[in-house]
Amino acid sequence: MSPSAVDTSSAEVDTSPIPALRKTLTSETEPLARRFRALFSLKHVACLQPPTEQSLPAIQAIAAAFASPSALLKHELAYCLGQSKNLACVPYLRAVLEDKNEDAMCRHEAAEALGALGDMSSLDTLRGLRDDEGEVDVVRETCDLAVERILWETGDGRKGEKLKQSDFASIDPAPPLPMATQQPSIPDLKQTLLDPKLPLFQRYRAMFALRDLASPPDLPTAVPAVHALAEGFKDSSALFRHEIAFVFGQLCHPASIPSLTATLKDLKEASMVRHEAAEALGSLGEEEGVEETLRLFLNDPEKVVRDSVIVALDMAEYEKNGEMEYALLPEPVASA
Repeated sequence: MSPSAVDTSSAEVDTSPIPALRKTLTSETEPLARRFRALFSLKHVACLQPPTEQSLPAIQAIAAAFASPSALLKHELAYCLGQSKNLACVPYLRAVLEDKNEDAMCRHEAAEALGALGDMSSLDTLRGLRDDEGEVDVVRETCDLAVERILWETGDGRKGEKLKQSDFASIDPAPPLPMATQQPSIPDLKQTLLDPKLPLFQRYRAMFALRDLASPPDLPTAVPAVHALAEGFKDSSALFRHEIAFVFGQLCHPASIPSLTATLKDLKEASMVRHEAAEALGSLGEEEGVEETLRLFLNDPEKVVRDSVIVALDMAEYEKNGEMEYALLPEPVASA
């Protein structure tokens, strides 16, 4: 083999973007927004179906960033791993969930991710934390949702359900409530959403049914569904309120801006809710006044809110520029 042939072979080996993305993601000196873009690039590779030879290195690169002190980044790592449909993520997620010294927001996201993966082997862990009265509410509630989602995913009940085709590809903490024979009633769904006596899983199902009635945004049900969802910000559960904000971030509907803005401005609100409201506003960055609102919180007393505003403003810039992907893609991913 000639030297030139060896050099060419070596160059081909180096075409994978994963090492460079991992370096960016795990570097504490990189701007947070750039690290988020690297994360979403790695998520794209980790979520490829069927998996490629790059999938596991992408998962390992994402998991390596759990060493970061940033709660915002770590909670996003867990979310991305949960969307991968790859059980190779389970050990990393379970380690975060079981670490009592970890930020509760990160542990909650790890539990939710295990539910999204449908990991039966984690049921005992999830049930144990759900039933631990000494555990923080946000973790207990998320473990409850994760158990119910796994049981729904793996049980027979879902086979008889007729679910509306969703515009969203995300694996959610709960599936939407099944379609009725007629057009779903927004007042009925709102009643289920807001009833604290009902199981949290059922209320989440109403939440995602309302989300799907608000997309696309020109549906006649869209604005009424958004207004119904906004009532969820009055719920006593911070977990529930944060999920409402997350759903608004998916919808990008201008009708959600007043309630998201009020939530972000409420300094008595839980930081995990305010941070989610900030990111949701970032997805609405093209709308008048949104960027100005976000900039008011660049020096917020809560670090997770400050960090979320930085990322949200970067997302708003991406929306305005019409970029194809909120990501860093230095090179095409090598095929398997």
